[in-house]
Amino acid sequence: MSITTHDVVIVGAGIVGLATARALLERAPGLRLCVIEKGAGVAGQQTSHNSGVIHSGIYYRTGSLKAELCVRGRDAVVRYCDEHGIPYELCGKLIVATRPDELPRLEALAERATANGVRGHQLVGPERVREIEPHVSALRALWVPSTGIVDFGRLAASYADGVRASGGEIVMNAEVAESWVAGGVRHIRAGDGEHSARLFVNCAGLHADRVARRLGARTRVQIVPFRGEYYTLRTEREDLVRGLIYPVPDPELPFLGVHFTRNIKGFVEAGPNAVLATAREGYRKRDFDLGDVWEIARYRGFWRVALREWRTGINEVHRSLRKSVFVRDLQRLIPEIESRDLTPGGSGVRAQAVAPDGALLDDFLIERSESALHVLNAPSPGATSSLLIGDRIATMAGEMLDLAG
Repeated sequence: MSITTHDVVIVGAGIVGLATARALLERAPGLRLCVIEKGAGVAGQQTSHNSGVIHSGIYYRTGSLKAELCVRGRDAVVRYCDEHGIPYELCGKLIVATRPDELPRLEALAERATANGVRGHQLVGPERVREIEPHVSALRALWVPSTGIVDFGRLAASYADGVRASGGEIVMNAEVAESWVAGGVRHIRAGDGEHSARLFVNCAGLHADRVARRLGARTRVQIVPFRGEYYTLRTEREDLVRGLIYPVPDPELPFLGVHFTRNIKGFVEAGPNAVLATAREGYRKRDFDLGDVWEIARYRGFWRVALREWRTGINEVHRSLRKSVFVRDLQRLIPEIESRDLTPGGSGVRAQAVAPDGALLDDFLIERSESALHVLNAPSPGATSSLLIGDRIATMAGEMLDLAG
């Protein structure tokens, strides 16, 4: 077994791990840095299975890390795409109120957008809604022109190119199996290799809590995976959607509700719902991992969520199993949508951190342990915020390693 020594080992070659590697190498050229990834390629999990939306930062609690890093991260991603020739489109987002009881929440969302520093948004009436999205029916809407779309998998691949060009190493098929401390230095066994480092940075996404514990952390949160399932609009009906069309979100839930997304690859997605996945990497309904299910079943935080949100859970499962229910919810936004307009699409899995008391963590969470940093909650808008999350982790790592600059 090969043994290598590094200054920093980053676990996880998703968009956050690669952005972190990039930021560290920019601050400390010559740093002995290695990114290890359990899969066969970079960005193979959440990064390449999301809807590709460049979020503007309107949803998140003012003063939270999400609000701060998303608003600035959105600008950073757009600049990066311009500088590196990565296609993107600022197509804008329309957040639609279709019932009178949603109007106060829509106004509150507009106020939050202003407080968070989002630029260019405006509340609009039915006539302006029709100009932006001719097929949408709304009482009122929030128009957010700074929202865009991009291929985050391609963006992450560009980050990886930058890491390699700066002297960093990326090792595939290297799942963290065990960890130990010898001579005051932490070691891990991953794949066919053994690695030691002054600092480990855990960006393992769907497996972040497990990796944290393998690296000696005593985190109390656990990742619970939720699968989001999409339909795709038939090509001949794509003219129903010009950009992004969302409902007014429920402030009690971390999910945004089913919506329409014009993808940078040229097609239109409708969804997602949010159902409990029966595997951490459960992108298909048939995916099942007994160990993952047993781990969820043993966690008291999950049962507290289930008892509190059982009605919501049943509704999501109902929508997953019955296409007619999915279509009915989409018709609130575009009444012309019919079942025959939709074909089965892709899916994503959200790594949702849950606290022992059943709280669904609604902000980014980065914890320290001895000789390690752990990104334990970085769901949407994690991809949009990736460059800023990477900078933040690089600052924390620099303090722990006493790096200059």
